[in-house]
Amino acid sequence: MTWSNNSGGGPQRPWGQGPRPPQPPDMEKVYQMFRERFGGNMDGKRLWPMAFGVALVVWLATGIYVVSPDEEGVVVRFGRYIESTNPGPHYHLPYPIEEVYRPKVTQVRRIEIGYSTARGRSAVKVAAESLMLTGDENIIDIAMSVQYRVSNAADSLFNVRNPPRDPSNVVHNVAETAIRQVIGRNSIDEALTVGKERIQANTLSTMQKILDSYKSGIVIVAVQLQQVAPPEDVVHAFKDVASAREDRVRAINEAEGYANDILPKAKGEAARQIQEAEAYKTAKVARAKGDVQRFLSLMREYARAPEVTAARLYLETMEEVLQKADKVVADPRAGQGVLPYLPLERLKEGGAIAPQPRRGGEP
Repeated sequence: MTWSNNSGGGPQRPWGQGPRPPQPPDMEKVYQMFRERFGGNMDGKRLWPMAFGVALVVWLATGIYVVSPDEEGVVVRFGRYIESTNPGPHYHLPYPIEEVYRPKVTQVRRIEIGYSTARGRSAVKVAAESLMLTGDENIIDIAMSVQYRVSNAADSLFNVRNPPRDPSNVVHNVAETAIRQVIGRNSIDEALTVGKERIQANTLSTMQKILDSYKSGIVIVAVQLQQVAPPEDVVHAFKDVASAREDRVRAINEAEGYANDILPKAKGEAARQIQEAEAYKTAKVARAKGDVQRFLSLMREYARAPEVTAARLYLETMEEVLQKADKVVADPRAGQGVLPYLPLERLKEGGAIAPQPRRGGEP
């Protein structure tokens, strides 16, 4: 924390607030004024008490002061804090007994880290502040702005010594310390991509803890990262790395899209085959059970009437076999005394058999 030195030799006035309180009136001038007003023949023994009374009234009147709506009055007696006063007219014992300071407590002020826009000019980079070291030992270039306000005028005046009229030096030093600490805990990839909001929140929290530990009476309103970039000397290399990272992300997305397309189809095909196998198994088991029941029924019937059951099974088997075979049925009475001619090859081809005439003398 920076402490300023008072080169004047006297006590330092916090913030240098307001004009210096009026000095007691010069009695010699007051006396001369009365002599000119009432003439030179007035007796000095009567003039001095009157002049002293007027000077006393004027001196006591210097203790009247007004605190503006955006200010807070801080009254000190011989340099020691006495009280804080709200906006409105008030009175304090005249100088040098008591003094009053009126810092602005509602004004939101702003400081800049890593760059400067003083006097409305375009931003100028401050390399000594902007270049920082990340947790993975890379250098990063950061520009940051901090908004703050005074929450306790007495603490800000007496617990932290600031340059005249401006507490920004303390906030600036704390902000630079906090952002370097937070950046040192993060990698450069996080700082350049998804970690900006978290870095801002951590920096604000760290700054507030430091200021509260000093009882500075200052509240941090907001922390905003204006720029987070690699150093200018290696910016092209970082662009190549960023392009490669984008290609990697695109390839990953394409692979995930392909997987999302093919996996449901494969799962559906697997489910279909499993269901078909289950159905086939169920059908086979049911058919086997049916065959077993049929066989058991036949066995019971065979045990009751073996000859009848055997004949029935023979006829059913022959019926089933003959349905699938080419066959010719000949009446044994039709061919008595003759040798029948049966061209089986032509019957297999489906041709009609024309009756053959008998020759004389042929059997």
